Amino acid sequence: MFGITRAPALNRPGLSWLNVDQPLSLDALRGRIVILDFWTFCCINCLHMIPTLRQIEDAYPDDVAVIGVHSPKFTAERDPGSVRQAIARHDIRHPVVHDPGMILWDAYCVKAWPTLVLLSPQGHVIGQLSGEPDQDRLLQGIGEMIRSFRRRGELTPTPLPLKPVVAASGKLRFPGKITALPRNPAGPWRTARWAVADTGHHQVVLLSDDGEELGRIGSGAAAFTDGTPDAAGFRNPQGLAATANALYVADTGNHSLRRIDRARGTVSTVAGMGQRGLTLHGVSDGRATALASPWDVEVAGDTMIVFANAGTHQIAAYDRDGGTVRALAGTGAEAIVDGPALCAVLAQPSGLCMDAAAGILYFIDSETSAIRRLSLNGHPTVETLVGAGLFEFGDEDGALADARFQHPLGLACFGPGLVVADTYNSRLRFIDLAQGTVHTIADPIFDCGSGVCRHFLSEPSSVTVAGPNRLMVSDTNHHRILEYRLDTGRAQTWFE
Repeated sequence: MFGITRAPALNRPGLSWLNVDQPLSLDALRGRIVILDFWTFCCINCLHMIPTLRQIEDAYPDDVAVIGVHSPKFTAERDPGSVRQAIARHDIRHPVVHDPGMILWDAYCVKAWPTLVLLSPQGHVIGQLSGEPDQDRLLQGIGEMIRSFRRRGELTPTPLPLKPVVAASGKLRFPGKITALPRNPAGPWRTARWAVADTGHHQVVLLSDDGEELGRIGSGAAAFTDGTPDAAGFRNPQGLAATANALYVADTGNHSLRRIDRARGTVSTVAGMGQRGLTLHGVSDGRATALASPWDVEVAGDTMIVFANAGTHQIAAYDRDGGTVRALAGTGAEAIVDGPALCAVLAQPSGLCMDAAAGILYFIDSETSAIRRLSLNGHPTVETLVGAGLFEFGDEDGALADARFQHPLGLACFGPGLVVADTYNSRLRFIDLAQGTVHTIADPIFDCGSGVCRHFLSEPSSVTVAGPNRLMVSDTNHHRILEYRLDTGRAQTWFE
């Protein structure tokens, strides 16, 4: 059937096109091999496809056109403005058609994220691939198709009217996690009290307690290199956790766990190989083990660093003494199933906080909009506090069984409960563990000239407790860190 089926039209009424100055029809794409990438920006497997597609675009810029078909899962992903932010955040350069009604999804009989649909230069469907294909085999297959169509004289590409989305930013660009730094009088930044993952600039920023920038680690180029603060390279780092002597970085885009020596500022890789790995099993050498989009990291005891291996839906641990990596929870499947930790099923863990006294790791599963906990004592088990399924989400306070979040990413242990950066609802929520309830923290009030005004957050990805009434919030799409005083309800831009 493939090769004779005419592809359904792309330029349907009411669809928004991004990265291009006008909607594209199949006729406009005639003469090229077309790859339709059905994706949604919450999906870690979809994000894994971006560098693969970039490699194809770079290898065959004239003969292949990649068209992203954004097919949203979450309510927040239906907003064209949010899609524009995601395109800028992930540096997507090809045309994207935003399809909130899933019209093209249905027309092309797509069933899963991500899915690639291949079209011939004559506009016929010639293949469909669901999930993450092998990068090398896909590139090889596209090359063979190009040679075949070129021999038949069917490749006659014309330039596409590209107009890339550009997101404004300042000192920060789509910041990720923020963490407090224990005092280290021996380090080069002795007064540094905070570190921020400057995700879009591929750096880690060190700050004083009043928000003064003291230094940066990382060259600013997306790279995978160890070395001095100026020479080392990160790629979209997200999570941070500090000990007295080191700052650990979840280097998401490099699928690695990195260590910054706080005395010298030098960077080394302790786990990961710079490429996307498969499900973790057993105990293995960290430097010889490929990870998959580690999203957050936390200190758990004297020798253990835990991290959210989002790409394989697992919680894992790095042993600082032995240099080894092992899975703590999750089978590698994607769902929400409680029970013994290594039999439990997770869904894109993305935020962590450790209650060291109780031996409990709280974590967010963003794809099930769930808040869960992993008991590390005795026989480790996983228990869900809030959340019910992959398509169960919302914006509801109340009892834990009834409350709903929408793709949260940030988590902090705070007194008798947890503060949650409820990312796609663009607000902060509090889980009272003693009462078994969830309530929304009021939007902060800002001083605005002679009066006051209320500013809303935009996809906050991190929240950190800085004192009894003080929170630090990574207001990601506004490219800033906020200091929020709970006792007054007021906030100020602390760093941007």
